[in-house]
Amino acid sequence: MAVRRRSSTASAAGEPIKSDKQLLKASDALPLPLYLTNGLFFTLFFTVAYFLLHRWREKIRSSTPLHVVTLSELAALFSLFASVIYLLGFFGIDFVQSFVSPSSRAAHDPWKDDVVVQRKNSVNATALPSSISAATTTATAIDDNSPALSTDDEEIIKSVVVGTTPSYSLESTLGDCRRAAAIRREALQRTTGSSLVGLPLEGFDYEAILGQCCEMPVGYVQIPVGVAGPLLIDGEEYTVPLATTEGCLVAGTNRGCKAIHMSGGASSVVLKDGMTRAPVVRFSSAARAAKLKFFVEDPLNFDSLAVVFNRSSRFAKLQRIQCSIAGKNLYTRFTCSTGDAMGMNMVSKGVQNVLEFLQIDFPDMDVIGISGNFCSDKKPAAVNWIEGRGKSVVCEAVIKEEVVRKVLKTNVAALVELNMLKNLTGSAMAGALGGFNAHASNIVSAIYIATGQDPAQNVESSHCITMMEAINDGKDLHVSVTMPSIEVGTVGGGTQLASQAACLDLLGVKGASRDAPGSNSRKLATIVAGSVLAGELSLMSAIAAGQLVNSHMKYNRSSKDVSKLACPS
Repeated sequence: MAVRRRSSTASAAGEPIKSDKQLLKASDALPLPLYLTNGLFFTLFFTVAYFLLHRWREKIRSSTPLHVVTLSELAALFSLFASVIYLLGFFGIDFVQSFVSPSSRAAHDPWKDDVVVQRKNSVNATALPSSISAATTTATAIDDNSPALSTDDEEIIKSVVVGTTPSYSLESTLGDCRRAAAIRREALQRTTGSSLVGLPLEGFDYEAILGQCCEMPVGYVQIPVGVAGPLLIDGEEYTVPLATTEGCLVAGTNRGCKAIHMSGGASSVVLKDGMTRAPVVRFSSAARAAKLKFFVEDPLNFDSLAVVFNRSSRFAKLQRIQCSIAGKNLYTRFTCSTGDAMGMNMVSKGVQNVLEFLQIDFPDMDVIGISGNFCSDKKPAAVNWIEGRGKSVVCEAVIKEEVVRKVLKTNVAALVELNMLKNLTGSAMAGALGGFNAHASNIVSAIYIATGQDPAQNVESSHCITMMEAINDGKDLHVSVTMPSIEVGTVGGGTQLASQAACLDLLGVKGASRDAPGSNSRKLATIVAGSVLAGELSLMSAIAAGQLVNSHMKYNRSSKDVSKLACPS
């Protein structure tokens, strides 16, 4: 493989860094701190301007020619001109630099005057640390994902490597997100000595993630997306995208979808739809905390609190407030509908409005945190399992005996017994919290990644209890999944990225519903539950039939000789 950018590496390790004289700025006019220099020239400008205007008025009154100037007026004119030159130079007029140092105008600044390079204590530090320079030769020589870097980029990379320029500021300074990612990537390879070969850089819209999805990007990870289906639920068919690296997951879910389809499909019901946020506030006594609790829970006060809360968004509708006290601390759990958004930001804004409103009547209330973990977000919690969070969905299907035998390769009695001993009794023995299922989190995570949801919310979104029961004299199987806290949205966050938006479009739930706000996110929640139902059916059948190990040995093991695989140095 050809070695690339070797000359730039050598430059980074051995070429002297530009001195302050070569990077001279208007603010270097005086050997003073910047704020003192600015203050001095501002004061000088306004003082001499006032003095000259005052003298001009006196000359007009006394009919003295304006071109006749005294020594003090001449000094004032010079001071005015000098202060104007300084102020124009400080605020970025390039031609002023030529008055200060013509050579500095010729020197090319890769930051285009947006970053002032300050190296007052490092003029003599003409070489990078040996560990960094050695790492540079290795890392830059083998990364074919990084495009060829220009001279400007090399200068910026050097300033990032030595710590002069913060890596996080590249996007705002350069105004080019892809270029910023490339520069950050190269600087990272040089400082760590590790190669990022294999981590793609090109082919991604870095503008789309700026300020909302990811900070300081250096590339993106590729995750394969498979499809299972058609999933027949509530009379509609869906092809479900699953982003995963686990073999058998897509194939198993697909088999479950087939079993459901051949049995007439599944049906679902959205029981609740409300996102929660629970701030924690503190009072001087438990009695004062209880007083606020009674005030908030009083039905007579709910309407006024709802009006304040709903100002946060036209989609935010306060549904209920639930309070709990721990000593003199009060935890208030707000629940509201959030349209087609997952809604964490929306509900947080509403809670902030209510807290500010309550502080008028309760000035001694000390807001400790907008989130007190009584919500509860991204953590297994009984409050979510019992009360629900996001969308609470139940999905059921009746699988015919023939389908159980021919497609799932087992029998109804074996599935019912296994479900009782594994998903119910076994989970209880383990002290499971919302984990009364075989592998709901597998399907939830795969759909979440594919459709741009928050993967961390898989924790509570995977709360699920799987029930199986023999019906019709033991011939057919009634199977259901109850999931009280599916947290999904079809707008905001990662849903607006191209790949994730395409997967939402595949399901027919991309963006917000204009006709019925919130219907797209609710439909997505039912698809998640239906897919979990399919995954539970297939995995439980594989275990009951003794096929789990064989199927994973076939589909979840690489045929490559790993002893011949080596990480690049």
